[in-house]
Amino acid sequence: MDRRDFLFRAASGVGGLALTHLLGQQGLLGQEPKPELNGGLHHRARVKRIIHLFMNGGASPMDTFDYKPELARRHGQKFDPGGGARVEASTSTPGAVLKSPYEWKQSGQCGHWVSSAFPHLATRVDDLAFIHSMVSKTNVHGPGVYMQNTGFVLPGFPSMGAWVSYALGRLSDDLPAFVVIPDSRGLPYNSKGSFSSGFLPVAHQGTILKPTSPEPIADLFPPKSALHVTRESEVEGLELLARMNREHQASHPGDSRLEGRLASYELAARMQLSAPVALDLSKETEATRRLYGLDEKPTSDFGTSCLTARRLLERGVRFIQLWSGTAGATGNWDNHADISRELTFIATSVDRPIAALLQDLKDRGLLEDTLVVWTTEFGRMPFSQGSVGRDHNGGTFVTWLAGAGVRPGVTYGESDEWGWKAAKDPVFCYDLHATILHLLGIDHERLTFRHDGSDRRLTDVHGHVIKDLLA
Repeated sequence: MDRRDFLFRAASGVGGLALTHLLGQQGLLGQEPKPELNGGLHHRARVKRIIHLFMNGGASPMDTFDYKPELARRHGQKFDPGGGARVEASTSTPGAVLKSPYEWKQSGQCGHWVSSAFPHLATRVDDLAFIHSMVSKTNVHGPGVYMQNTGFVLPGFPSMGAWVSYALGRLSDDLPAFVVIPDSRGLPYNSKGSFSSGFLPVAHQGTILKPTSPEPIADLFPPKSALHVTRESEVEGLELLARMNREHQASHPGDSRLEGRLASYELAARMQLSAPVALDLSKETEATRRLYGLDEKPTSDFGTSCLTARRLLERGVRFIQLWSGTAGATGNWDNHADISRELTFIATSVDRPIAALLQDLKDRGLLEDTLVVWTTEFGRMPFSQGSVGRDHNGGTFVTWLAGAGVRPGVTYGESDEWGWKAAKDPVFCYDLHATILHLLGIDHERLTFRHDGSDRRLTDVHGHVIKDLLA
C-alpha cells in the first residue's frame, strides 16, 4: 500500500480523520510542524490570543478619542485648512466646521482625552495604547473594510484572522482557531468577504458564531424536524461521504476546498460537545452579568458577544473578531445625518461591554497574553454634512490596542488641528498588521503564501512594526 492509498483509507471515517489530524500535528504528513503554543513562528511571542473589535461604518475620531478644541473655536465657520488645499467630501458638499456635541475630559493617570460618548472606556485608558494617525487609501466602506482586514482594497485576499490561523494553527482541538461574532442585527459591509481565507486553504476562514441566535452555529446539529436522522444513519452517511471524498480528492489533488470541508466536519464533530459548553452563559455569576450589561437592552447583545468571546479565549480560540454595526447607512458608525443621535446609540451599545471585557480579562490574568485591538475602516470629516452629520474621511482615524506586549497609557501619532489629516507618524493598516504579527511571534515579511506566481503577504510590500507601542 502506497502512502496516498494509506491516507485515503485512513480517512474513511471520523476516526480516520482524527488520525490524519493527529499525524499532521506530529509533522508526519510531510508538512512543517506548527510552532509551540507560545513559541512564535519566527521569534518569541508576546501574544497568544487576539480579540479584534471592529466598529463597522467609520467611527468619528473627533467625537470619541481625538480631542479637537479647534473645532469648537471655529464652529460654523467655513472649513479652510490653508495652503490652497482642495476640500472634498465623499457623498456630500463640504459644510461648515462642526464641533463635537460631546463633553470632553482627561481620564486616568495618562490624562488621555475621551468624549462623554465613552464614560466606561474612559476608566480604562491607562490600559490602552492609542494610535491617533491611522490613514486609509479609501473613504468608501467596502474597500475600506477590506483594507483594514486584509491589507487590500479589493476582494479575494485573506483576512488577518485567516493569516494567523494559517501561520500558527489552533490552540484547541475542539474549537476553531478563528471565530467571527457579527453584530446580532446582521453582517457588516462585504458580508463574509471581510473574514474569508481568500487564496489560503479554506480551513482557515472565520467560523461565524451568533451567540444571541437560537442557532448560534449554523448546521452544527440536525434540525429538530429531521426525526429520520439517527446515530446509525449518521455513521452510514459519513461512510458514504468518505468514499465520495476519496474519489474526489484523487481526481482533484490540488483543490483545498475538500480538505477544508473534511477539516470542518472533523471539527464540527468535536464542537458538538465543546461549543454548547462555551456558549452557556448560565454558569456566569450575577456580578459578571451586571458587569457586561447583559440584562439591559442597550448593551445586552454586544455584552453577550464580549462575554462569549472571553469564554472562547479561555477554551483555546486564538483569534476572535467582534463586529459592531451592520451594512447600510443607519444603525452603525456611519453617522451621516446626526452625530449626537446616531453615534450615541451605537457607542452606548459597546462602551460598557468593551470596558467590562478589558476588566474581566485583566482580573483573570488573560490580558497578560491576550491582545485587544479596537479599530474601524476610516474616520469622519471635521465639517458638517447637512447640518449635524459627518461624511467619510480616510485622512485620519483612531485605533487603540491593549494587553500583552503593548505599552499602556501611551499615544502614538497625531492628526492635524482639525482632525482632517494625519499630521505626524501616519499609520497604515500594513503597519498595524505588522505590529500585531510581531507580537504573535511572526515576522510579517516572512509570512508568505505562493499565489499566481507571487509570494503574497498580509502586509503586501509595505509595513513597519510600530516599536514605540511595544512594552
